[in-house]
Amino acid sequence: MAQEASSSNTCPSASSGYSYHVFLSFRGKDTRKTFTDHLYTAFVNAGFQTFRDDDEIERGKGLKPELEKAIQQSQSCVIVFSKDYAFSEWCLDELVMILERKKRSSSQEHVVLAIFYDVDPSQVRRQTGTLAEAFAIHQKNQSLNRVSRWRAALTEIADLAGMVLQNQADGHESKFIKKVVKVIEDRLSRTPICVARHLIGIHSRVEKINLWLRDGSTDVGILMIYGMRGIGKTTIAKYVYNSNFKRFEGSSFLENIREVSEQSNGLVKIQRQLLSDILPGRKLNIHSVSEGIIKIQDTISSKRVLLVLDDVDHLDQLDAILGMQDLFYPGSKIIVTTCCAGLLQAHKVIKVHNVATLGYTESLELFSWHAFGQDHPIVGYMAHSHRVVCQSGGLPLALKVLGSSLSGKSIAVWESALNKLEAIPNNEILKKIRISFDSLQDDHDRSLFLHIACFFIGMDTYVISRILDDCGFYTTVAIQNLIDRCLVTIDEDNKVEMHNMIRDMGRGIVRLESEDPGKRSRLWHHKDSFKVLTENTGTQTIEGLALNMYTHPEVDIPSRSSNELVGLETNAFARMHKLRLLQLGPVQLNGCYEEFPKGLRWLCWLEFPLDSLPSNFPLERLVVLEICYGSLRQVWKGTKYLPSLKILNLSHSNALTETPDFSHIPNLERLILKDCESLVDVHESIGNLERLIYWNMEDCKNIRKLPKNMCMLKALETLIISGCSNLNELPMEMRKIESLKVFQADRVPIHRLLTTNEVNLWPRKTPEICWASYLPCTIVDLSLSDCNLSDGDFPRDFGQLSSLRRLDLSCNPISGLPECIRGVCRLDQLSFYSCKSLKSLVRLPRVVERLILSCCSSLEKVSFQSVYLPESTRISGNWSLVEIEYCYKLELLEKVDVEMINLLGLSNLESTKTIMMATIYEANSHGTQENTCPSPILGLYQYGIFSTFLPGNEVPGQFSHKTAGSSISFTLPLLPNLMIRGLNIFAVYSESNNDSRNKINVNYRIFPYPIITEVSNKSKGVKWIYGPTFFGVPGDGQDTIWLNHWKFGNQLERGNEVTVSLFTIAELQVKECGVQLVYEQEQEQEENMMNSQHNNNNTDTFYPHVIGGDLSSFEVRPGTYFLCRLPKGLTSTIIDMDVRASVWSNYLIRGSLQITDKEEEQQSDYTLAAQGSSNSNNRGGRGWKVLNLIMATVFFLSVPLVARSSLLRPKKRHATRSP
Repeated sequence: MAQEASSSNTCPSASSGYSYHVFLSFRGKDTRKTFTDHLYTAFVNAGFQTFRDDDEIERGKGLKPELEKAIQQSQSCVIVFSKDYAFSEWCLDELVMILERKKRSSSQEHVVLAIFYDVDPSQVRRQTGTLAEAFAIHQKNQSLNRVSRWRAALTEIADLAGMVLQNQADGHESKFIKKVVKVIEDRLSRTPICVARHLIGIHSRVEKINLWLRDGSTDVGILMIYGMRGIGKTTIAKYVYNSNFKRFEGSSFLENIREVSEQSNGLVKIQRQLLSDILPGRKLNIHSVSEGIIKIQDTISSKRVLLVLDDVDHLDQLDAILGMQDLFYPGSKIIVTTCCAGLLQAHKVIKVHNVATLGYTESLELFSWHAFGQDHPIVGYMAHSHRVVCQSGGLPLALKVLGSSLSGKSIAVWESALNKLEAIPNNEILKKIRISFDSLQDDHDRSLFLHIACFFIGMDTYVISRILDDCGFYTTVAIQNLIDRCLVTIDEDNKVEMHNMIRDMGRGIVRLESEDPGKRSRLWHHKDSFKVLTENTGTQTIEGLALNMYTHPEVDIPSRSSNELVGLETNAFARMHKLRLLQLGPVQLNGCYEEFPKGLRWLCWLEFPLDSLPSNFPLERLVVLEICYGSLRQVWKGTKYLPSLKILNLSHSNALTETPDFSHIPNLERLILKDCESLVDVHESIGNLERLIYWNMEDCKNIRKLPKNMCMLKALETLIISGCSNLNELPMEMRKIESLKVFQADRVPIHRLLTTNEVNLWPRKTPEICWASYLPCTIVDLSLSDCNLSDGDFPRDFGQLSSLRRLDLSCNPISGLPECIRGVCRLDQLSFYSCKSLKSLVRLPRVVERLILSCCSSLEKVSFQSVYLPESTRISGNWSLVEIEYCYKLELLEKVDVEMINLLGLSNLESTKTIMMATIYEANSHGTQENTCPSPILGLYQYGIFSTFLPGNEVPGQFSHKTAGSSISFTLPLLPNLMIRGLNIFAVYSESNNDSRNKINVNYRIFPYPIITEVSNKSKGVKWIYGPTFFGVPGDGQDTIWLNHWKFGNQLERGNEVTVSLFTIAELQVKECGVQLVYEQEQEQEENMMNSQHNNNNTDTFYPHVIGGDLSSFEVRPGTYFLCRLPKGLTSTIIDMDVRASVWSNYLIRGSLQITDKEEEQQSDYTLAAQGSSNSNNRGGRGWKVLNLIMATVFFLSVPLVARSSLLRPKKRHATRSP
């Protein structure tokens, strides 16, 4: 036994992880002393460390360990297909091993090149010619599983881009060999760039980018990787570059452009590197940026390139490279990493990838690798690690730096370091993050940023703008500049958010202003504020001060009881002439306010201790006054002229009985009286507030009526009276507020409210008058949750609410869809959340964005007026829902049409059988196997496909094509008198055996369907992919059968080559599958059945597009139809996972299903793949107890619950023969 490896001086480096450049696979009897020997010599002479097996003795059934090791340690594999190659069992095993090696490769591509020496690729793909003779022998002598693996491998390798001797170099072997060596040289010459270790969570962050890079588009694509500094943009860019650069003819990674461009002649240096990367070996002189642009134009216009521009922060940097964007060769891709959002609008950016921070589990793992050298904290350090992870806020830079700095240190050092970190941020982290702060345009934006970092994180942008605008800032544009630099974000509630590390950086900058806190511009830390106020060291430098003693009770205060408020003197503020921002609570100020700062714009005083504001408190310049959770009974005594006040927040003032006179607050825009339980009256002067936009009285439980003159509020847009449970009167004039857009009256018995004009008529009420009559026609958002509204409490129509777009009727005892809603032409959002009595929703109007039906436990049926369904529908917790029009319908098996029963051979099935069922509708839920419940055998109609799941492995019916494993190929017979119109397909699957715990989260994120079927008509280049909404859950050691019928119309013709494949998540394995052809005469029965369903149940209206009809809306790429989601014309998906399903579908189509013929590379980033029997034992899971932690909780319940549905009444059956 002798293996030979070339002894070149250019061995792969140890860091590359490879021992050989090339592994040669061939059949020795055919080419060892001829073609392969010449090829081997050419590789050696070219400097490649090459492995070949010189053993001429048959190895038996298994590969030698040395060969397996060599394959794993080779950077590329070259397979020489000769005429008798397939007669060698060990050659075929070797091929399987090579392809498995390729599938497992990720960050560095494993190159596989097929050489078709004296055999045609089509013969290899279809196993015809001498390969057919070889497999005729193998079929007799080998197991079905082994033969299936060989066939699948041959089909796969033939579909990869290979080299055919007869098609190149006029068949001259010497010229051909030179070309082969050149191809391998080109593929191996470009080396990957260094990427940081411990890439926690990288797969989920790069999957969309990889899909984009591999989409096959001929357009020039630009993608921005965008996010704050230290979040991992460069790491992601390096990872996807390494994974994909060999797919392009040229590539360049230009790192740290911001820093290089600041050097002398920096942009020219960047241009030189780009040309050097794309044109290796050529020396190009560039003397100016404009000259470089011209030379780059010539280079990029002739080859398809991958270009990464890292850390770009100015347009001139981008223009120096992308000024010639339109001249890039078709199919080129450009990736730009940046913290500056302004660049996104400057160029034709196709995609933007926002990088998110790491989650807690990922953060803890990354930190642990750097602090402990393992993926979890060591004993005794868990609590301290938790503190670091929380402080780091999921920022990879902080986790790495802090982990490394604490590695190997004692608990005492950790404790001290963490206490210091809370007061003084780590300098190495701040130095990196501060770059974005220093790059702001001017001191105006920097000063505003520091105000936000110290005082306004988590506050509404509207409030911040009102305060800071009055302080002389241009707040709106400044905040946008901060957003563009990734220094702040705005959340869905319009609040300003800032990462902990950025916040600490800003506060650290303020701390550096002076060692004396009293001489700093802003005091936010309770200890500094308390020190300045108690020692009376404040100066006119101070612009803002926050002291929250409730949040920080640990401040050492002498002679203070636990319940006693902290007492401070008002004269401590006397020298703070520039004080504009003041936040207190809970403290008491003693003394006179004559010397108090007169320029306050914002006063926030929590747990205000007095029953009213002191008469000499300087309020004249206040813009925002927030006095909450205090003892306030009267806001102030007498009248106050407050011309600047725009926001008044008195929430949670439980002792407050009346509002102030609003006559002298002419510019008030927001009035917030939330949870003022004792409030009984709102001053009539509120009608004079011509600028009032927002009025919130939520949970003012003792308010009984609203002011009559509220109709004078011409600017009011939002009125909230939710929780005003004793309200019994609304002014009819309310409908005259034509500016009102949002009205929230949750938990208010609105159907019993009287108008002002009706009070004198009580208890007699005119039946024609309804609560809807109070509402103006301008209402856009109406919320009536938990108002005890029954079916008879709704008006005849909502005709007057012509602007209505969002309606919330959650938690009301309605049983059906109110007629008034059915008449609405269009809604954006509609919610029936937790309407427990709701049984059906018939002819819903068009809902564009979101339909919420969760926890409607009695709901059975949903139908629509239009085929345009909501973008997302939430239906979790609906145990009886069996029918959603245009989406799916479930029936008990005894109700399924008898022709379908006979077609699938189910006529003798025991009706008492049950099966564990689950659904993808709750794929975001977390549960265990105990959450799944038994269901009777059900029939599922979806997209014109009928499915059912059965327990066990005894497949009913007749199947002419069967195979072990998950894929079967066949040629449709040439029978002139029979037309093929459909397929019956079965799969037997079970739990897999191995632990795939580390793959679950990655796989499931892009693979929401536990099992799918792909039918591929290779002769026509068409494939259909389907995943059922409901699926059977196999128990421990048990099998489940998926039986389905596909109607194909005229899509299958005699002589077509067809492949049927089953794909599953890692926790399942397909053990057997089969196909039965359905011919014209059987199809007539099926059509009769469909007609019967149309006449009786109108079933076919659920499937307006089925195979053989118009499938254009389902087409995800030419010839590929994805039936696992609603068609685009019918919007996205009913399960609120439209983004995830879309990503998965693209991956699925372009990934590891059936790869397009001659595609140059196979995707290698994902573990999800077709389950051939060759790897069925490697796709294990820890059973459904693990699987259900990341996927569906059960949707279907027990037999009695399903049987109660009026939609599942059994119908009369008649006997017929089994096909």
